[in-house]
Amino acid sequence: MADLTPLAISVLALLEERPMHAYEMYQLLISRHNDRIVKVRPGSLYHTVERLAGQNLVRAIGTERAGNRPERTTYEITPEGSQALTRRVESGIEKYVYEYPLFPVVLSEAHNLDADDAVLRFRRRVEDLDRWLADIDEVVGAARAAKVYEPYWIGGAYVRSQIAAERDWLATVIERIESKDLEWQPRKKQ
Repeated sequence: MADLTPLAISVLALLEERPMHAYEMYQLLISRHNDRIVKVRPGSLYHTVERLAGQNLVRAIGTERAGNRPERTTYEITPEGSQALTRRVESGIEKYVYEYPLFPVVLSEAHNLDADDAVLRFRRRVEDLDRWLADIDEVVGAARAAKVYEPYWIGGAYVRSQIAAERDWLATVIERIESKDLEWQPRKKQ
């Protein structure tokens, strides 16, 4: 069986809590701000649920219609789904996998910008990261205030530490460029 995608992990974890339909899963992921750690779109969520059903990791247990709303199929996790979730969480925790993010690629090509332009764009990114940090702090603060058991939001704390490290690193790069400690050659015009 192929590795579970981040969205598949999230779906199985929700179904460990209780049976639910895909739209309820979507709403719950959004309300819990899980869209900050996994890409959640209604279409991809429905596709993921169907794929998991095809792999016998979840199964439909009923269909209902309320008023003019579309039919909604309720799913539950199977014993095989519970085992697959556990195995994926275990392997995901213990084995580092580099995920090829975009930022290191564009950062490696930042030398194509003039120093002033690079600094301007680095500053904008720092401002954006500061907004992300404030948002995460608000969500984590609300979880703490509601006395949500910390293992349920530990992923948010991890993401916060990554974003803060990037912001701090970028602030240092900006200082180094401005102080000329990091020599930035003007790009050659053709």
